[in-house]
Amino acid sequence: MAEMSLPAQRRFAETLRTDAWWLQPLAVFLGFSAFIVYSTWAAFHPLYNGAPAYWFNGNGADYLSPFFSPEIFGISPHAWVHVTDKPGWWPTWQWLVFSPAFFVLWGPGLFRFTCYYYRGAYYKAFWADPSNCAVGEPRKSYLGERYFPLIMQNIHRYFMYVAVIFIFILSWDALQSFRWEGADGSHHFGMGIGSIVMVLNVVFLASYTFGCHSLRHVIGGFLDQPSKAPTCAKAYSCVSCLNKRHMMWAWISLFWVGFTDVYVRLCVMGKIHDVILFKF
Repeated sequence: MAEMSLPAQRRFAETLRTDAWWLQPLAVFLGFSAFIVYSTWAAFHPLYNGAPAYWFNGNGADYLSPFFSPEIFGISPHAWVHVTDKPGWWPTWQWLVFSPAFFVLWGPGLFRFTCYYYRGAYYKAFWADPSNCAVGEPRKSYLGERYFPLIMQNIHRYFMYVAVIFIFILSWDALQSFRWEGADGSHHFGMGIGSIVMVLNVVFLASYTFGCHSLRHVIGGFLDQPSKAPTCAKAYSCVSCLNKRHMMWAWISLFWVGFTDVYVRLCVMGKIHDVILFKF
């Protein structure tokens, strides 16, 4: 019987591929890095000239940035608890500003960080594990996700529920963007460009969240005979339809939630002017 042996393991970045295999992980690295840098900067800069940089009402509109919603502690009318200065219980470190975003970003952040699609994407882009299919990686062994810290990826199924709650909160914010305040304090129904931005933000985030693999299992993945549970089977089909484009919704929603904060912030700074489409 002829002896067989496995081929030698490829060295880091060694491959027989002739295409530009490095473009995808590079694009993912740049995309993730840009979002992380901007969202961190935005969280540490909640004010503009002493006013909230995350809430715009310059022309009677009511736009609240999703990075700061729900505003548990803050100075805008959306705040659950109004605070005008850094609370006494907040750490006294000079570099750590008091920001409503710190009470918010952890929820959707951990949901995305542990997402089945995202972990595969950033494993390749940041850890080269591997950089791409059929490309050598820098480590010789594979430990899987059975040990700390990667075993913490299993919390994704629990943060899915947190993410769903955020969808309802942001939906309320989007509805509020159609409630415009007049000069006499009365309220009117209206719509501006910012209203469209905020509605699309909810649509994209919901498409990503409700296409989650964990939600797919909760909705109907446990069914052995879908015909005996037609309601669950229908819901399962809807989630599966979104799940087929999970990567697309992941990137669109990531970009748009950042863009929504940028739009609100630029309106507050007066760099752009929100266009009123109608108000009555």
